[in-house]
Amino acid sequence: MSAPMSVFDIAGRAMSAQIVRLNTVASNMANAGTVSSTKEGAYRALKPVFTEVSDAPGVSTVKVGQVVQSDTEPTKRHDPANPLADKNGDVWDAGVDSASELVDMIETQRQYQNNVQVMQTAKTLTLDTLRIEK
Repeated sequence: MSAPMSVFDIAGRAMSAQIVRLNTVASNMANAGTVSSTKEGAYRALKPVFTEVSDAPGVSTVKVGQVVQSDTEPTKRHDPANPLADKNGDVWDAGVDSASELVDMIETQRQYQNNVQVMQTAKTLTLDTLRIEK
């Protein structure tokens, strides 16, 4: 049987999950302006799916279970000058909501920073406890 999760394990795993989330946001933002000649070929935003990891009642953290495509559909736009345009002069813009991605980026950064603060507080408390024992 493995050792129980410590506050460092819990916060560290949460930080790892937020890094995956931030990487998907970065990928989505990088592809937000791309176009395709077909709806099927157009980029669709990626979203991580988090799953709970429990150690004991009241002790749990999170991990990324999988990364899936979002439901945001690509949009058709008439642009006959685009080299990727189909015979009707249409292209498909990536299925990415840039405003939503920016909100996700800010939320991810704040959640990551919260876990950094948890680890810093736990470290300080541990060091203070060791000093008391001397």
